Amino acid sequence: MSTSAPAKAPTPEVPGGSPAHGALDRYFKISERGSTVAREIRGGLATFFAMAYIIVLNPIILGSAKDMYGHHLDNGQLVTATVLTAAFTTLLMGVIGNVPIALAAGLGVNSVVALQLAPRMSWPDAMGMVVLAGFVVMLLVATGLRERVMNAVPFGLRKSISIGIGLFIMLIGLVDSGFVTRMPDAAQTTVPLQLGVGGHLHGWPVLVFVLGVLLTFALIVRKTPGAILISIVGMTVLALIINAVTHVASWGLTVPKWPGNPVSTPDFGLVGQVSLFGGFSKVGVLTGILFVFTVLLSCFFDAMGTIMGVSDEAKLTDAQGYMPGINKVLFIDGLSVAAGGASSSSATTAFVESTAGVGEGARTGLANVVTGGLFAVALFLTPVATMVPSQAATPALVAVGFLILSNSIKEIDWADYTIAIPAFVTMLMMPFTYSITNGIGMGFITFTVLRLAAGRFREIPAAMYVVSAVFAFYYLMPALGLT
Repeated sequence: MSTSAPAKAPTPEVPGGSPAHGALDRYFKISERGSTVAREIRGGLATFFAMAYIIVLNPIILGSAKDMYGHHLDNGQLVTATVLTAAFTTLLMGVIGNVPIALAAGLGVNSVVALQLAPRMSWPDAMGMVVLAGFVVMLLVATGLRERVMNAVPFGLRKSISIGIGLFIMLIGLVDSGFVTRMPDAAQTTVPLQLGVGGHLHGWPVLVFVLGVLLTFALIVRKTPGAILISIVGMTVLALIINAVTHVASWGLTVPKWPGNPVSTPDFGLVGQVSLFGGFSKVGVLTGILFVFTVLLSCFFDAMGTIMGVSDEAKLTDAQGYMPGINKVLFIDGLSVAAGGASSSSATTAFVESTAGVGEGARTGLANVVTGGLFAVALFLTPVATMVPSQAATPALVAVGFLILSNSIKEIDWADYTIAIPAFVTMLMMPFTYSITNGIGMGFITFTVLRLAAGRFREIPAAMYVVSAVFAFYYLMPALGLT
């Protein structure tokens, strides 16, 4: 009598992808989070292309400034430092934190380093201040204070932070593409922004952006897998063709032109050029502490808003809006701040452009491994990495801004004005002040004041009192002569 082998249990499937299998799936919890390896790869690619501009922009911001001795940082060394730190910290966040949140030199913080710190000390002194700020962030995580601050944020405000980030990255996309430009002061008008140049859209680059936005939304409407990535690649190819045929005068930072020599040699000369406490001897202890505090505040809340917004959009939070394992993510973010200072690329922080990858379906740290791996490759292929023009990548930011808004706005309790008004302030101040930190700070202060005015002081978490007071002090520092 023969016996047949027992039937094998079917291999588990995840929505929209191939069968889940192997150690990779178990380690990154890919199928558990409803994703696939293909989605994670697409998400990692989309995030990289959406934030690759930092390879060009960060060296421009830091390299254009001088320290108190008149020294400039070398542009080639800055490119290497920027790419190296982005690769290391993004990979670390992916492998250890297992979240699709990429990191690189933070915009805003690098301007603080270049324009406030460096002119009053040497470059190694300024980067030492950044390292100290990173150490403080890690200390706050180790003591549980940073997680308490994040957990103290009411649900409605959490959602408004996500929406504010969505509106903010949409504005970034519009500005970086040239679709919206700053109204020149010579126009003597109170209107700060205008459509294109002179109120009209001109040139091939803007056309590439417009076509990219329409293509991205069309693909999203048709529920096409890889919509964002398809748009970025397609518009890059179109930009290459247009530039070759018409010789466009200016694309902005990045010209879509195949480089004559795609390989570059990294220069690690700035790595480790840090003086931890040298800046205090130049500016004094009080001013030095305030400088560290300024860097800390920007890094702390900018990253907090980004982490909350991206994790919420990636469905990594529970019903109350809390993310399991958040402490690992926060600690890596603090370590990244210090790593940015140690490499002289300025503070490294979570990048809001990670939402481009999340929009592609990324839900795990595997997407970060792809993004970080591409940054590592860019150490040697920087000319290729910087070939994608902003007009091809920024349509992704506009599309993701819409997706975040549509997913989160309905979850705010608009009937409770003590939540609705702070949420309104938070989501609008981010794009209007071009700062995630300002949006969070003004929203927190408004929430605390309104709850007190309504006699609902017992409903204000203790951490919100403290953070609101810190923000109030921060905004009053210029009036008190402390900047």
